Amino acid sequence: MTRAVRYQGAIVKDHHILLIRHREHDTGRSYWLLSGGGIEPGESDQQCVCREMLEETNLTVAVERLLVDEPTRPGSVYQRRRTYLCAIVSGEAKPGYEPEEEAQAEYGIVEVKWFDLRAPESWDDPVKTDEITYGPLLRLRDVLGYA
Repeated sequence: MTRAVRYQGAIVKDHHILLIRHREHDTGRSYWLLSGGGIEPGESDQQCVCREMLEETNLTVAVERLLVDEPTRPGSVYQRRRTYLCAIVSGEAKPGYEPEEEAQAEYGIVEVKWFDLRAPESWDDPVKTDEITYGPLLRLRDVLGYA
């Protein structure tokens, strides 16, 4: 299954960025990501990001601006990734849920965590060793002025 664009939100608070951790049911493998996913019919980019953030982090957010619009690596589920800077409107960050039954059968959202953009050496090994997470997170760090 391939999709055109993954819409995702980046929340930065006190120099930290919020990531969610997925854990695959069958293998136990886990990985960190920005919250996000596919757009639903009739949604704008911003509405999609707000919905995904609420579902996956329990946070109501306001989208401030587009940070990055880039192609993903070959073979990815999504062909492009659009990352929007978001601000928290309300709520407390905690693991949310995946509403799509197909995705629920594969993985669960098991943790949310703030990662210090000033200190990538402090990031968990699963972040630093995962090519899906690490490269895009370093690019976001650059775009946000932390490099």
